[in-house]
Amino acid sequence: MSRPPARDQEPRPPGLRGATRVLLERELDLAWGGGGGPLLACGFFACLTALLPLAAGGDPRTLAPVAGGVAWLALALASLLSLERLFERDLEDGALDLLALGHLALEQVVLIKALSQWIAIGLPLALTAPVAALALGLPASLTPLVALTALIGGAGFAFTGALGAALALGARRGGLLIAVVVLPLFIPPVVFGAGALERAASGQPVGPALALLCAYVLFAAVVAPFAGAAAVRNAQG
Repeated sequence: MSRPPARDQEPRPPGLRGATRVLLERELDLAWGGGGGPLLACGFFACLTALLPLAAGGDPRTLAPVAGGVAWLALALASLLSLERLFERDLEDGALDLLALGHLALEQVVLIKALSQWIAIGLPLALTAPVAALALGLPASLTPLVALTALIGGAGFAFTGALGAALALGARRGGLLIAVVVLPLFIPPVVFGAGALERAASGQPVGPALALLCAYVLFAAVVAPFAGAAAVRNAQG
């Protein structure tokens, strides 16, 4: 006769750390396993930065003065592609209601979703950015700085993008609404990131531009979870 399982052997609900790990792994699985999100973003980024030199006439002297700004503009547009499904998918299948009742506060859920967006989309784009910068005519000596600024700026895109996705939750033509909401918020990292590349190309110190870029990311990381959680609660009714 089999004995009932001992009380101390019963599965315990995950604690805060376990719930955070489970949610982060789930978000990364959804980002990497459904629809090829990182490949789509990187492919769009590479195609856009390959077409622009052709549209500019193929003369490196024409494109070189604006190559940093063009690279950052392409990076911002590529970061938009997967934002629509960040919350919408969970709202449709009811998972967002379960997440709201789980161990994590909704602010933590928004924060973890933004971090997963950075890891799943921002990191591959940062690795692609040096190649795109070379295609646009930036010197090879700037490629490490391009990757670093793209990695830092990608975090800003992820946090503000998560906020835009939460604000557009449940709306018709949500992708277009996200672009309208988010693109103005993408202006500071584009300006600071392109400014860092421009200063490096002209031999000036890049510290001030990098400091402003990091300050923007920190501000977005503090504000986006609270504002995003409020928007999600409003969408849930």
